[in-house]
Amino acid sequence: MDFEAILQNDVVQFLYFLGALLVTLTVHEASHALVAYYLGDHTAKLEGRLSLNPVRHLDFVGSILFLVTQRIGWGKPVPVNPANFKRPVRDSALTALAGPMSNFIFAFLLALPLKYLNDFMPETVKLFLWTIFHVNIFLGVFNLFPFPPLDGSKIVGLFVPRRWYRVYAKYLDQGFKYFVALILIDVFILPDLIGFSLFGYVIRYLHDLVSLILFLGV
Repeated sequence: MDFEAILQNDVVQFLYFLGALLVTLTVHEASHALVAYYLGDHTAKLEGRLSLNPVRHLDFVGSILFLVTQRIGWGKPVPVNPANFKRPVRDSALTALAGPMSNFIFAFLLALPLKYLNDFMPETVKLFLWTIFHVNIFLGVFNLFPFPPLDGSKIVGLFVPRRWYRVYAKYLDQGFKYFVALILIDVFILPDLIGFSLFGYVIRYLHDLVSLILFLGV
């Protein structure tokens, strides 16, 4: 067995994953900023987040988790001031939805060459495109979960009755620490107790479902 070749292959795959993560997170977060700007909130633009510079969009905790799990992670939350929106609840939800939607659109666009040109592409190009495809779906699916700071927590606001909005606002403000604790338990403790990561299992199932739908649609 050629251990040096195996190690080299693992390093190459990691570099592909790192490159895919930078591209995917950048598109995801820049899409938030773009939609917020279009809907009337220029906060993200003024803070330099309407940008395709990956460094501006990396969140330390979210990036490390994605590197460790290769399924679970998030980018640096885009600053949004709902007071600048004409319809704050709706426009905040649309701004949040822009991130996961950009991932699914990106994956759909990649599905075209991967389905019809896969046999004609060089291996390096093919591997990189497949990696970007999978990272987009994982990031898009995971960010739809309704926990702060994920986008799903903002999208849920569309369905929260007005009388409960103070409780919901408190949840958005304080829920992050509990969510991180839940993720750490899921990643580092649950596999030893039940043999698998619960989040990982659900996300893998949804990833496979979305991948199938995308490839059937092209």
